[in-house]
Parts: sequence; C-alpha cells; structure tokens
Amino acid sequence: MSSEAGTHSHLFHRDDYGKKMGMWLFLFTEVLLFGGLFIVYAVYRFKNHDAFHEGSAELNMVVGAINTVILLTSSLTVALSITAVQLGNRKKAIDLIMITIALAFAFLVNKYFEWYGKYEHGLFPGMEHFQQLSKGESQFFHLYFFMTGLHAIHVIVGGIFLLVIALGIKKGTVNQGNYIYLENAGLYWHLVDVIWIYLFPLFYLII
Repeated sequence: MSSEAGTHSHLFHRDDYGKKMGMWLFLFTEVLLFGGLFIVYAVYRFKNHDAFHEGSAELNMVVGAINTVILLTSSLTVALSITAVQLGNRKKAIDLIMITIALAFAFLVNKYFEWYGKYEHGLFPGMEHFQQLSKGESQFFHLYFFMTGLHAIHVIVGGIFLLVIALGIKKGTVNQGNYIYLENAGLYWHLVDVIWIYLFPLFYLII
C-alpha cells in the first residue's frame, strides 16, 4: 500500500514539474515577444531621440509611477497568496488573490483615463492632430499605444487566470497539496510586473 502511495506521489510531483516547465517555456516566448519590441523601441529612439523626448513629455509621469506602485504591490499580494495556500489558509489566499485582481483593475482604470486623455488631445494614431506630429513623435506614440496596450491585455489575462484560481481554492481543487496552478499564475503575474518595470522608464522617464 505504501509503495502505491509513493508511486502516486512520485507521479504527482513529476506532473507538477512538467506543468512548471511548460509555464517557464511559455514565459520565455513572452520574453522573446517583448524583447523584440524593446529592440524596435531602442532602434527608433536612437534615430529620433529628441522626438521621443518630446513625446515622453506628453505622458503623465505621476500616473505611470502610481501604476508602478500598484503592480509592485500586486506582486507582493500574489506571492503572499501562495504562502497562504501552502499553510492551508484558504480564506486568506482567496482574499489576497482578490486584492491582486482589484489592484489589476485599478491599474487598468488608470491606464484607461491616461489613454483617454491622449485621445482628447488628438494624440491617438489616425486622428487629425496625430497626422501633424513629426515622424519621430508618431513612432513614439505608435510604440507607446501598442506596447502598453499589449501589456494591458496581459494584465487582463492574468486577472482572469487568478480569478479562476481563486474559484479553484474555494472549491478545494487548489489546496495545500496541489497549488501548482497558483504558482504558475504567480509566475505569469510577476512577468507582467517586470515588463511594466521596463515600460515605465522607457516611455515616461526619457532624458
């Protein structure tokens, strides 16, 4: 009997290892995606440094800094939720995940109003005022909207992922002995935060 239990445990941990490796491989493709975009950004910024500086001056550094603090805090709460599950505290884990989701929502709300402000000033691609910008500035805003928009999509996906995990904890399918999906969700969320840590200085702190 104990031999069967040991075999089952071995297979369980091997399955967890496969899931973790699968997540790391997925995250690697995400790094390649954003890494390529960062290279494109670097090339255009090198060619149009002054124009990129002027474009950056149109962004609200305070809002960007607030969003940075929000995401860094959310990384802490998602890490604490993993610890709570490991300790068998389901309620605390769910509460921490919901706080993480609320922080993600706050980030997206701030980003919406920031984007809307640019739209109101005609700085959205395709608008009449946008067509009058210099080539360098238009490149800056094209990259800004595309890269921050892609990041926002990742925030939404991460929030949905965490919500599903919270439901799993409530149902008991994610628990003290089986929390690999929460760990993977945490890894994904940390990547989302790291990407923003790069985006913030690249777009908001150009000198």
